[in-house]
Amino acid sequence: QVRLAESGGGLVQPGGSLGLACVGARSIIRISTMGWYRQAPGKQRELVATITRAGTPTYVDSVKGRFEISRDNAKNTVSLQMNSLKPEDTAVYYCNARRKIGFEVYDDWGQGTQVTVSS
Repeated sequence: QVRLAESGGGLVQPGGSLGLACVGARSIIRISTMGWYRQAPGKQRELVATITRAGTPTYVDSVKGRFEISRDNAKNTVSLQMNSLKPEDTAVYYCNARRKIGFEVYDDWGQGTQVTVSS
């Protein structure tokens, strides 16, 4: 059962923009802090941005002022608008849903979407 699915990756030139979207099961989205992670070749997966159920965003320093995360709880989606892209933004981007139930933390992941920034 696919619980999260990303879309919107692709090839873009430096300085360009790209939007990613993640659609999830309503039972997950509505109770989760949603996030975007990325993993470049040979590197560990890193957190890019998160957004709480109330809509409060946080960003890793390297993307502040360039990326914007948003969510639409009615449509069970979370989006990542990426502007002023740099070659170092090249990575596979993953959607994440994290929720805490009692003392347990649960994570769901999408399959990932490739973003390549190159001239």
